[in-house]
This record gives sequence, C-alpha cells and structure tokens, in this order.
Amino acid sequence: MLVGYVRVSKADGSQVLDLQKDALIAIGVNDHHIYSDYASGKSDERPGLQACLKALRQGDTLIVWKLDRLGRDLKHLIDIVYNLQNKEISFKVLTGQGANIDTTTANGRLIFSIFAALAEYERELISERTKAGLASARARGRKGGRKYKMTPTKLRIAQGSMEKSDTKISELCQELGITRQTLYRFVDPKGKLRADGHKLLLHKS
Repeated sequence: MLVGYVRVSKADGSQVLDLQKDALIAIGVNDHHIYSDYASGKSDERPGLQACLKALRQGDTLIVWKLDRLGRDLKHLIDIVYNLQNKEISFKVLTGQGANIDTTTANGRLIFSIFAALAEYERELISERTKAGLASARARGRKGGRKYKMTPTKLRIAQGSMEKSDTKISELCQELGITRQTLYRFVDPKGKLRADGHKLLLHKS
C-alpha cells in the first residue's frame, strides 16, 4: 500500500497542502492514506507524522513530496529511515534534493543503504562516547546512567552491539545501566526490535 505524508509550516492559511497532496495522488496514493501536519519542521508535536508511522506495515511504501517534509533534522530523519528499514517498509521522495531516494528501485535502495550506514555510524559514536563517559564517571567514584530505564539512545546502542557475535550481554547491560530482563523486553538475543522496542522508537519519533 502507498502511504503519503505532507506538511506545511503554518496553520494560518498562508500555506496550503494542495501542491504536495496533488503530487502524491498523481502517482497513485489514495487521498484517505495521506497524513498531514501544519507545523514547523523543528516541532516535536506532529500528530499526523506519528499516526502515519504507526499506520505503516511491512511491504508498504511511505511517500513524501520533499525530504525536508519528513524529519525535523538529520538525526531525526536517519532514525525514521532506519525504523522503516527494520520494518521492511519502502520509502520514496518525489522531488528536491532527495528525489533519487526510491527504495523500490536498485538505485534507490543504494541511497537508502547510505542512510542505514549513517545511522550505524551514529550509533557507534554514541556507544564510544557513552563508554568513555561511564569510564570517566567510574574513575571519579560515580556510577553513570539511570538504572533499569531503557531510552532510545540505549536501545540503538544495544541493537548495534548485539548484532556482533563477540558482545557479552552482561557487560553491555552494565555499561547501559539496565538489567538483562529490561534489555530483552525491547530486543531479542540477535538485537532485533521487539514490540516494546518499536513502541519506544516510534514514540520518540
């Protein structure tokens, strides 16, 4: 199924969604499957986007008019694209700088893989910084992190670490400040997201 998302920055009538909607409908998106927001790209409050991401299912394709309609910044955009990939959802951009992104094609999948690589790179950086920060805190007699609480950042680190066969779960849990039970509530032993993991990341998005 094709699902569309459109957004304009102002709700005062000076900007309208017609251009974006018309472009989506022209390529086959049903009007009932188009989600919309009247909000700044920097805003965290975008109920239309949240509803859109929750409605997407495996095999669907999310389509946007321009890349800047989706993420509020690069990190947010990478997180969304990474989540789509995990759920086997395709992504397509119609115009602008991201017009080559269409994961229903070989070239588009290549572009999409670059986003995944950027997300992996970001997770590695976060992991390194987290470990360095915890080591520094321990050296000063302090314990880093908040016990037993999973966060989106910790979840990303856990995913990246558990994909590696040499990762020791006990050490990972100690570094993240969570219990093994908490870890496995969000991911399986191979680092794949469980239902609670998807909910945590979608809520953050």
